[in-house]
Amino acid sequence: MLIVAVLPAVLFPPKRPPARPVPAVPAESGKTVAAVTPPIVTGPRGARATPAAQAPAPAETVWVTSPLYRFGFSTAGGALVRAELLDFRSFAPGDSGRHVELVPPGRPLLVASLVAGTDTVSLADWAFTPSTKSIQVNRDTARVTLTAAEKGAQVTLEYVFHPDAYDFEVRGHVAGLGPTGAVLLEGLGDGLRSVEADSVDDYRHYAVITKAAKTQSTLFQSVKSGEQKLLDGPFEWVGVKSKYFLVATLALAENQPKFAGSIAIGGPRASRSAPRTSVLVTLPVLQTGDLRFQVYAGPLEYRRLASIGHDLDDANPYGGVLRPVIQPVSILVVNILLWMHERLSLAYGWVLIIFGVLIRVLLWPLNQRAMESSMRMQAVAPLIKNTQEKYKNEPERLQREMMKIYKEHQVNPFGGCLPMLLPMPVLFALFFVFANTIVFRGVPFLWLPDLSRADPYFVLPLIMGLSMFVLSRVGQIGVPPNPQSSMMLYFMPIFMTVIFLRFAAGLNLYYAVSNLFSIPQQYRIAQRRLQQQAGRARSG
Repeated sequence: MLIVAVLPAVLFPPKRPPARPVPAVPAESGKTVAAVTPPIVTGPRGARATPAAQAPAPAETVWVTSPLYRFGFSTAGGALVRAELLDFRSFAPGDSGRHVELVPPGRPLLVASLVAGTDTVSLADWAFTPSTKSIQVNRDTARVTLTAAEKGAQVTLEYVFHPDAYDFEVRGHVAGLGPTGAVLLEGLGDGLRSVEADSVDDYRHYAVITKAAKTQSTLFQSVKSGEQKLLDGPFEWVGVKSKYFLVATLALAENQPKFAGSIAIGGPRASRSAPRTSVLVTLPVLQTGDLRFQVYAGPLEYRRLASIGHDLDDANPYGGVLRPVIQPVSILVVNILLWMHERLSLAYGWVLIIFGVLIRVLLWPLNQRAMESSMRMQAVAPLIKNTQEKYKNEPERLQREMMKIYKEHQVNPFGGCLPMLLPMPVLFALFFVFANTIVFRGVPFLWLPDLSRADPYFVLPLIMGLSMFVLSRVGQIGVPPNPQSSMMLYFMPIFMTVIFLRFAAGLNLYYAVSNLFSIPQQYRIAQRRLQQQAGRARSG
């Protein structure tokens, strides 16, 4: 099944569309426009300005603190210069257990420019006056207003925060930029700060996610250095993600323009494993000079993103090329594990053990039926062999006689396959769940420091491999010797152990428990097989 699903995509990858020139931003707003990043731009009076992605020097920081986060906004353009998540600990080397910080040093997010006609004004050059230097968001919503004026133009930015949410609203008003409509050019930086112990694995997940009719992901690794990849809108939201965290701009309110387009620009690469890609989005400003959008800066938590709606939970996709099958199963599995954790008040490690046992209990009747079908197949094997030899030159007659044997002896040749296939979607789903779900990040269990990372002592992969060997060995009791089966008895456990060595400890825990709980049933089936063989021997 995996070969059929994956191999065609490997052998026949989709052709990359030809590169298109990046169009200029039109003066008329309200229609689809593409994002651009002018290396040198001019102000409203023709004055030379700095690039939109750079913020000039010293500026004050306005601090916004809630039980969930601590955001810092610069008075130079209102950019987001700090985004500290207080419920999450950084595992990056040198962080010493500090809180997660999403903004890389010296590379702020939400760096804005305004495009009006042929002029582009970098707000990073403007000194904004804040309504307050710091604010606590504890029970009610809180607001911070930044105002600035430059050469006859005025800009007001208002940020609205909530104590129990990572998303906040941005409301703005622009005046004095000329008679033509303006377009906001919002920079999302060139990637979030890595806060994982395995930064290489974290970088593999760096991507820009967009939502139009459906969500699309563009990995940073797919954008070459210096390449400009145009993403056509309109988009409901555009985000930049790492493995577990997301910063996204959202245009979700009714009667509000959507993001017209986005562009990803490949930055310099220290190595292939450390990609940086600048992401910008465009938002038309209303003729009244008003603009409005939301920003989410927080964890990729399925429930939290799903509560916002508009498929924002798709920013954390499961399944890769198998997504149509794996995504629904993964979401179901995540919800079951969260429910068990909350209702039973158990550590996630024990939840996985119970979940593994429950899956095997649910599949017990099917496994029983499959084993019985297998034993009936073994009982009629001599008859089938004689029939194949007798009608080997008559394919149609052979097929009729085979079907007659199956019907008379109540044998289903495929009866043993279904129970083997049913656990596979759950196992695949758990692989992606542990690779993408933040609730398991940093969760310890027994000797394991983190269920989302590999067992540092390789105990669980060895237990999993050993249990797989015992399960296979017990399953061959009473089965006629077969050189291929004997080879697979030793090869598969060794092969799977090597494969699972670097997989998440939680996945190994589930698989090992599932194998161990299957051994008693396999043993009972083997005993019944021996009893039937003895009965046939006596009757013969």
